Amino acid sequence: MTAQASLSFDATTFRRTLGMFATGIAVITARDRHGNPVGLTISSFNSVSLAPPLVVWSLANDSTLRETLEACEHYAINVLAADQEDISNRFASRTGDRFAGLRWEEGLGGAPLLEGCCAVFEVRNSQRLPGGDHVVFISEVIRCDRSEQAPLVFFNGQYRQLAPR
Repeated sequence: MTAQASLSFDATTFRRTLGMFATGIAVITARDRHGNPVGLTISSFNSVSLAPPLVVWSLANDSTLRETLEACEHYAINVLAADQEDISNRFASRTGDRFAGLRWEEGLGGAPLLEGCCAVFEVRNSQRLPGGDHVVFISEVIRCDRSEQAPLVFFNGQYRQLAPR
C-alpha cells in the first residue's frame, strides 16, 4: 500500500485546508542567463534559522522559471505590501511583461528590488531539495530591509488585509 492510497482526503481538500493558514505574499525576482529580469509570486515563504540567517520557499517542479531560479547565485524575495495586490496578480500571471511600468532598483546579482514592498530579502541561492511536486529552496539572507507598511495577506483563497486589534 502506498502513502497516497492510504490518504483519507483528496488534493482539493488538502489545498483548501492549507488555505486556512494565512500567509504573506512575496515576489521572487532574479536575472535570467541573458540578464533579463524575471519573477513570480509565491506564498510558501518562511524563516528557517537566525544563525545563520536562512529562509525557505518552494516552487512547482513544472514552473517555467525553475531552471532559471535554480541556476541563479542571487535573487530577491520581495514581501508585498497591502496595496500591492496588482503586483501579486501580475507576477502570478504566465503572460505579459511582468516588469513593464514597475519601479525597481538592482540588488545583489542584479536581482530586481520592487519599490513599495513592506520587506525585501536579498539572498544567496544556498540549497535545493526535492519536495514531492515542488523543489524547496533554502536561501542564505545577505541583506534585508523593512518598512512600516502592512503586508498583503492571503487567506482562504482571497487577498486580505490585517485589521488592528
